[in-house]
Amino acid sequence: MSTLDRSTRRPSADEISEINRAHLIDTPLQPADLLFMFGTREDVALRADTAGRLWRQGYFRWSIVSGGVTAGSEQSECTIIKAAMVAAGIPADRILEEHRALNTGENVILSLPIIDAALGLHNVRRVICLGNTWTARRYPMTLHRHWPEVEKMLLTVDSFATSRALWHTDPEFCRRMLHEWDKIEPYKARGFIAEWPAA
Repeated sequence: MSTLDRSTRRPSADEISEINRAHLIDTPLQPADLLFMFGTREDVALRADTAGRLWRQGYFRWSIVSGGVTAGSEQSECTIIKAAMVAAGIPADRILEEHRALNTGENVILSLPIIDAALGLHNVRRVICLGNTWTARRYPMTLHRHWPEVEKMLLTVDSFATSRALWHTDPEFCRRMLHEWDKIEPYKARGFIAEWPAA
């Protein structure tokens, strides 16, 4: 499906219901060993402020930020997001860094050795995945494919004025959501992601 097709198609009522049920998952937050911050150029300040709030509330002890240099920037997403997190009150020495990843799969694959070297993967039992609303469960699904042993929680943020439940009424929110939703089954078939949460 081309970008044009995706941007012009309207989801059916059944598809909206299925996306709300299966993709936009809420998980109860519990204190975690690690906050996994997936790279982005969208809503960086909002994401960093959310991480700062979680830190102050005692929801994680360590964090990793993963993201490489993207078009139009001389700094990696990791560099930009980490600076925002430090400004939000998270100690710099509690933020691990991964500067090469260019997609969600690389976020995980390239971060695991860094986490292992710093903390030991066996010492990490719970992870909070923090990212964009529209990417939703694809974050923990990617993590689950490469690190099934750890318990995963999901928290997503966005700056749309439209509420998450009404994403289909906002053309840009809808475009982003369908773009991510359309990846789920092909990515599962190709082994990029694994089913999460377990049925």
